[in-house]
Amino acid sequence: MPDARCPMPEIHMPLAATESQQNLYKLMAERIHAGLKRQSTTTCSRWALNYRIMGQPFPGPWRFDHHPWTMEMHDATEPLIVGMKSAQMGFTEVCLNKTFFSIDVHGYSVLYILPALNPDASNFSTSRFDPALEMSPYLSNLFSNVKNVGHKRAGNANLFIRGSRSRANLKSLPVARLIFDEVDEMVQQNIPLAMERQSGHEEKWVDMISTPTVDGMGIHVYYHESTQDHFFFRCPSCNKYIELSYPDSLVITADSLQDPRLDDTHLICTSCSKVLDHGAKSEWLTLDNCKWIPTYEGRASRGFHINQMYSFTVSPKELAVSYLKGQINPADEQEFYNSKMGIPHVAQGARIMETDIQNCIGSYISPDSVEDSGLITIGIDVGKWLHYEIAQWHFPNGNVANDLSLSAIPRVLKAGKVLDFEDLDDLLIDYRVVFGVIDAHPEKRKALEFAKRYEGRIKLCYYTRGVSGRSITTHAEEEYTISVDRSSWMDAALSRFHAERIILPRDISQEYRDHLQAVVKIYEHDADGNPVAKFVVGQNVPDHFAHARTYCELALQFAASLSSSESITGVY
Repeated sequence: MPDARCPMPEIHMPLAATESQQNLYKLMAERIHAGLKRQSTTTCSRWALNYRIMGQPFPGPWRFDHHPWTMEMHDATEPLIVGMKSAQMGFTEVCLNKTFFSIDVHGYSVLYILPALNPDASNFSTSRFDPALEMSPYLSNLFSNVKNVGHKRAGNANLFIRGSRSRANLKSLPVARLIFDEVDEMVQQNIPLAMERQSGHEEKWVDMISTPTVDGMGIHVYYHESTQDHFFFRCPSCNKYIELSYPDSLVITADSLQDPRLDDTHLICTSCSKVLDHGAKSEWLTLDNCKWIPTYEGRASRGFHINQMYSFTVSPKELAVSYLKGQINPADEQEFYNSKMGIPHVAQGARIMETDIQNCIGSYISPDSVEDSGLITIGIDVGKWLHYEIAQWHFPNGNVANDLSLSAIPRVLKAGKVLDFEDLDDLLIDYRVVFGVIDAHPEKRKALEFAKRYEGRIKLCYYTRGVSGRSITTHAEEEYTISVDRSSWMDAALSRFHAERIILPRDISQEYRDHLQAVVKIYEHDADGNPVAKFVVGQNVPDHFAHARTYCELALQFAASLSSSESITGVY
């Protein structure tokens, strides 16, 4: 296909040239043209225009007509590029183009990191990489070995595809370009390890893209430290540069999904309030009519933010439907803000606030020991320090239901931390602890020694997938261990603060308060489309007391079976 930026050279053939001579001259012209075209490919955006072929929804040679916001991201030269975005806005295709450009033009190896090796890496190969090669003859000729899911070879350059969960798979892969796709789904502590793969290169680039989850976590951390660019365009009515931002730009005209006015939902200019016609986006979202504007100049990393109001394929009505679903379902609420608006979001009641903690403060001070016996448990989280919570349990009005967590109220006696496992011995004695649950990792040997010192009174806990609800799996082969679902038990332990069904001493530490507020509950859909909750925490933000609280809650289930009925039916 002729290229207007690099026209086919004219080669004059003799008038009497034979057919074979004509074919030879034509071949010479094509090769000269290919060479000139290759020499002119000095930027990633030019490379994409020259060599990338796309499928649906916009088939044909790559162009920026329907994704003008991706142009500048292609050619940004900062060592760290951050894209915080809504779903399906073309950022993954940008990362693919940067991958191909680095391998083809610079001859650099690339490490492409996805949340998990399986199924993410295999899906990436079959749904992104393979179609790109199939549709582009140039790319097909570039790669000589593509059968290995995790390793593609192109001459001396390599494309490595890895999951973030395995530290071992991120080692010993020297690369110049590093790409993190869906940062918020990754194991956050492995991101710095992956960045070390570039230590041997003088020139190095990192690209990070993701839909966000909550503030202070994942992609939001990196975007917050960047230039924080926003995408602006000239309003077709008032000619002022504006951006599409929620909620100011989206006018939702219905109160329910059955409301016939839903079709009237539209976008407006935040300056002149005139309607922005979704069907005419190709007229007012053009390369010469748009620009990125940074919130902060001169920062080392460049950040780009975009939302689905800009999308050519998502109508305002579809956004309104997503919003209205979110008024009913917390998972849909999370989806609207994260995947549609591209912004972090904490749902109502999803995070413990300082006021929630304050409402649970009692009138007493933490005792150094207890004299009377009772239903007392300890929960211990293991790290550099051993964080613990000791609680005495009461059953108001003697009401003991089948679900102990629903009928019992814990009165926290002490929350603190010690350095050595031996220091825990004094706590068990001084507070007359009936039962305790301790984190099985990362010091399993020491935790097991501790459990054996208190035979039948301590369990090592694993957070495990596949355990349903608040059931507790005991292991016959490892009599000291149990496995539980992390989200279900953290929900039971932490929801007490919203319901004011836990009592804290007046001198509870600020560290305890901070750790509990660090944990956020987010919602997702399971395989059947049902909303499910999970708990997340910001990068490098400690949450040890939140887990100590959870283990203390778990210990109640075992302590009750060891105590007499008189011990657990006292009226608080």
